[in-house]
Amino acid sequence: MELNRPLATVTPTLDGDVLAVLAGNEVTFTTGQLHRILGRHSEEGIRKVLQRLTGQGIVRADRVGNAFAYRFNHDHLAAEHIAALAGLRGKLLARIEAALDSWKPKPRYGAVFGSAARGSMTVESDIDLLLVRPDGADEDRWALQVDALAADVSRWTGNDARVLEFTVAEVASRGRDEPVLADVLREGLTVAGRHAWLAGQVRKRKS
Repeated sequence: MELNRPLATVTPTLDGDVLAVLAGNEVTFTTGQLHRILGRHSEEGIRKVLQRLTGQGIVRADRVGNAFAYRFNHDHLAAEHIAALAGLRGKLLARIEAALDSWKPKPRYGAVFGSAARGSMTVESDIDLLLVRPDGADEDRWALQVDALAADVSRWTGNDARVLEFTVAEVASRGRDEPVLADVLREGLTVAGRHAWLAGQVRKRKS
């Protein structure tokens, strides 16, 4: 699946992309605003989709001067199902957080990074996970937990999960020399521990 295009799971069309934006926000959008957000579609194509969705009742159109502003109709019978699809990335992160919270030992820090965090996934993309293992943790038990999580993420999404591991000592000793940690600090989505902890470890080595 593509977490940045969650409705493509069931409808790989412009309709799904438009609905994902509208369902994920509580504000109205003009055709031009949606065009700037979606980028790869024509404004005329978006306008036709909005007219079609308005006809179905799932989108409401409000006249603003000579133009229209569009919003998701949360009262529609289909709204809760579309909104659930639009929120798939948040649901995935919540599932990963819950899984990591049950681990013994728990990771000192964990994050989703790469294309899943940047919003540039394709159906072939891996889901990249960074996990920092506590020093002294049982390596065999830890490995079993990592393998189980990778299998779960793949089953939940259809994408391969790629897990990158560091120990706490490794982060402290060479964190500033690892470009991937800089990437995680800049755009990673924390699923275990605190972002400030990782930032502090890396910056401590720079001082």
